[in-house]
Amino acid sequence: MTHDEITRWLAGRAVPLDEPAPFRAALEGVRLVGLGEATHGSAEFFSLRRRLTELLVRELGFTTLAIEASAAAARAVDDHVRTGRGDAGQVVAGLGFWTLDTAEMLAVVEWLREHNRTAERPVRFVGVDPQHPDAALRLLREHLGEAADELLGPLEVLARSRWGRDEPLGPEVETAARRLADHVIAEGPDEVREAARVVRQAAELSCRPFTHTDPEQTLGAARDRHMAGNASLLLAEPGAKVVLWAHNGHIGKGRIGGAATMGRHLADAHGAAYYALGALFGSGEFRAVPKSRLRRRPRFLRFGAPPPEDRLPTRTFRVPPATTPLAVETRLAAACAADHVVDLRGGERPAAVAEWLATTAHFRSFGAVAGRLTASLAFKPVVLGEEFDGLAFVHTATASTPLP
Repeated sequence: MTHDEITRWLAGRAVPLDEPAPFRAALEGVRLVGLGEATHGSAEFFSLRRRLTELLVRELGFTTLAIEASAAAARAVDDHVRTGRGDAGQVVAGLGFWTLDTAEMLAVVEWLREHNRTAERPVRFVGVDPQHPDAALRLLREHLGEAADELLGPLEVLARSRWGRDEPLGPEVETAARRLADHVIAEGPDEVREAARVVRQAAELSCRPFTHTDPEQTLGAARDRHMAGNASLLLAEPGAKVVLWAHNGHIGKGRIGGAATMGRHLADAHGAAYYALGALFGSGEFRAVPKSRLRRRPRFLRFGAPPPEDRLPTRTFRVPPATTPLAVETRLAAACAADHVVDLRGGERPAAVAEWLATTAHFRSFGAVAGRLTASLAFKPVVLGEEFDGLAFVHTATASTPLP
């Protein structure tokens, strides 16, 4: 492959993030945009996604910000950004993920509230993750009255059980969740039916194993499938357009361990109306839980946050600039001196570029956990042309700021 030709092609398509308006042409006709992140704990991924979300809302009429956070807990954030009720810091803290309990996420919520004060059509805030269904269980208990103990009693364990800490729950929990959903669907208002749907999803996931001979039977596979389904439901509203924030591993249209990602499900359901934008960084910092802190909790490695009563401290990890030609970050850093975004969909592709996009490359990818000795060397294989429609690149990342 001719690396100079690849770099020139990327340079010719790079749009600086300070002035992202030209990038809007790549998103014409798109109704669902996935905005990724290479780490859960870098401030710049919040700011670049906010900048692109502002573009989508103001210039392309996007109506909903959906994020990888508790579907039940996000209702309080939605109420705040649309009506002003509640405290912004408290509703952010209530999302249930340390990765979102940050000054950067608080700034996003405050921006949404300010935008909605004068917006003709307020932007919704929605969570797509079935984790942490506590708020849904409380809403259902208020609605069900005398039937609450019978219908919710077997499901209260969902408020205490946490993936990564506890063993899978028994099938009786799924049975109880189906019985609840059948009862509510027959007579409940929309918000109550939504709560029952989230509880049913949480019950299914809590009963799933972390590993299985069939990858599609794992908890991770079911989680991505449900997040995709929840995101797709948002498009049922007339005129709805959704921007979806999640990790690159969920946004990308590939497979993890043989199981389809959220992005793969969304691409299958919506075709070209789904646009997957991965976000990468050249060097710098991110926050994560050190692997050494987990001790006997290896299942936690794949998921976002321990429960509040068992929250482990994070630390700041630092990684140097990527230098290997196989790293996607190396090519992006050479293509443009500014932080930028590149559309991979349209236009002509020289043979060297087509080969590069169709060949396995590598990029940095960190979840909620990282190894102190391996972080600077950690890269994940990726076929860019299959998994992403575009890439955003930040040269230097800094650690996100936890709220008090």
